[in-house]
Amino acid sequence: MPIIAVIGTLDSKGHEHAFVAEEIRKRGHTPMLIDLGTGAEPTVSPDVTRYEVAAAAGLDLQPLLDRHDRGECVVAMSTAAPVLLEKLAADGKIHGVVSLGGGGGTALATAAMRALPLGFPKLMVSTLASGNTAHYLGTKDIAMMPAIVDVAGLNRVSRMVFTRAAAAICAMVDADVATEDAKPVIVASMFGNTTECINHAKVILENAGYEVLVFHATGQGGRAMEDLIASGMVSGVLDVTTTEWADELVGGTLGAGPERLDAAAKAGIPTIIAPGCLDMVNFGSSESVPEKFAGRNFYIHNPQVTLMRTTEEECAELGKILAEKANSYRGPVEIFIPLQAISIISAPGQPFHDEGADHALFDAITRHAKVPVEIINETINSAAFARACALRLLELVKEGATHP
Repeated sequence: MPIIAVIGTLDSKGHEHAFVAEEIRKRGHTPMLIDLGTGAEPTVSPDVTRYEVAAAAGLDLQPLLDRHDRGECVVAMSTAAPVLLEKLAADGKIHGVVSLGGGGGTALATAAMRALPLGFPKLMVSTLASGNTAHYLGTKDIAMMPAIVDVAGLNRVSRMVFTRAAAAICAMVDADVATEDAKPVIVASMFGNTTECINHAKVILENAGYEVLVFHATGQGGRAMEDLIASGMVSGVLDVTTTEWADELVGGTLGAGPERLDAAAKAGIPTIIAPGCLDMVNFGSSESVPEKFAGRNFYIHNPQVTLMRTTEEECAELGKILAEKANSYRGPVEIFIPLQAISIISAPGQPFHDEGADHALFDAITRHAKVPVEIINETINSAAFARACALRLLELVKEGATHP
């Protein structure tokens, strides 16, 4: 019988979570009430106590409770709950998770949910579901359902919402996902300025029997791709658009964090890397560009997006970063350099064409890289460059399958 974790602060929201647990039980599933509260004693009896939650992360909760520092206690639970849920899911002891909450409860419960893998049923009933939820969801597939009224007691509206939530998480757990005809997955990074490259490569990879999932290199896209790679679902990586590192280094709006490029390194997945769009840093409208960048080379992509050309110094640092990231890979990895242009607008005659900056980038890559570097006298969007990347990735994937 499927087990569904019902997590939340059972000191203040105990009866609401118990109501959902009972609705889950009525539908033939087993609820597991998990207490994340750190205030008064829980108002209902949990199946997993707050002390057991804390212990999952090696924390002794009682000294924290004795200090009566609410912030410290919440931080502790935010650290421990993900550890517990991840272990329960990995051990097959839970098959879905649901929670109810306002601001604090949503932050706490979604922190735990973000530790769960892609595809694991996750439902958050929240008073914040109608606003900007990006910081609660991260890159995970957490379903959010508006609570409509405050999660504070049971009434005509809340009973209706909570009942539907129980039915929804049960249905999510029961859903059969067809995987019999699933093809092995290759992920690829793309930007508007590298679309043609990926379009060419995608055809080659798909004709070879792979499903190609494309992620837009907009910060969130890079993080999502990293998460999917870490999930173990990916056979190969075509990371030709590493532009998020330019934003990360220089201070643009589309950085993906310092862990960008790390997932494939840790997983040992065959990877092709290219310096796609490292000629540009992203900002919003022209008025949003920080004053310190006055006098730089800008290109107005559209009224909401302003691109700034990276300098020789920045490109040299980016080349070093790219090479050092590649050096850390446990699996097969190669760097491909398109000598003529790393984006549409860096080609000769285009606004971001800068031979000095490109040379600094390419030189830094070749000097610091301890992995194979292939220099191709093409633009990044040429069919020849895309074909070279795709075919070499297929060879690396095949070699990896032959020699695990």
